[in-house]
Amino acid sequence: MNTNEEFDEVKKMCLSIFEKKYDDYGTAWRIMRPESVTDQIFIKASRIRSLEEKGVSKVGEGIVPEFIAIVNYGIIALIQLELQGTDAPIELPKDMAMALYNKYYDATKELMTNKNHDYGEAWRSMRVSSFTDVILQKLHRTKQIEDNKGITKISEGVDANYQDMINYSIFALIKLVIEKDK
Repeated sequence: MNTNEEFDEVKKMCLSIFEKKYDDYGTAWRIMRPESVTDQIFIKASRIRSLEEKGVSKVGEGIVPEFIAIVNYGIIALIQLELQGTDAPIELPKDMAMALYNKYYDATKELMTNKNHDYGEAWRSMRVSSFTDVILQKLHRTKQIEDNKGITKISEGVDANYQDMINYSIFALIKLVIEKDK
C-alpha cells in the first residue's frame, strides 16, 4: 500500500464511526463553538499521552479510538469554521454532514500529499508518541490563536492547525492499525 491508499483505509475507519455517531446523535456537535471543539481534541490528545506514559488504560479503550476521535473532531472543527455565522441549522441532513466530512477529509489528504512531496514521508520515521506531542503543540497554538480572536501576525490560522492534527492522527493510525495488520 502507498500513503494515499493508507489514508483511504483510515478514512473508512473514521467515516464509519462518524456515520454511526450521526445515526445515534445527529449533529448535536453543531451546538459547540470552535473553541469547545478544540478543547475536546485536547482531552483526547491528553488521554493518549497519559496512556502512552502509563501504559495502562483503566476504562478499557486504548489510543486508537482516541486518534480516530481527533480525526473526526478535527473535521467537525473545520465544518464548524465553515458554517460559523451562517444560517445553517444545528441539525444537518445526513447527506450534507457526510458531504462536508468528505470535503474536509479530502482537502486534508491533499495537504498531506503536498507536504509528503516536500518532506519525503519523514513521518514514517517518527514515533507515535511524537505525533501525540506535535498534536498537543498544535492544540496549544490553536488555543492561543483562538484567545487572540483569530488574529495572527505571521502564523497560519486555526484551520491549518486542525488539518495538521488530523494528518498526524492519520499517520498514527496508519502505524498502529494499517502497518500492524501487514
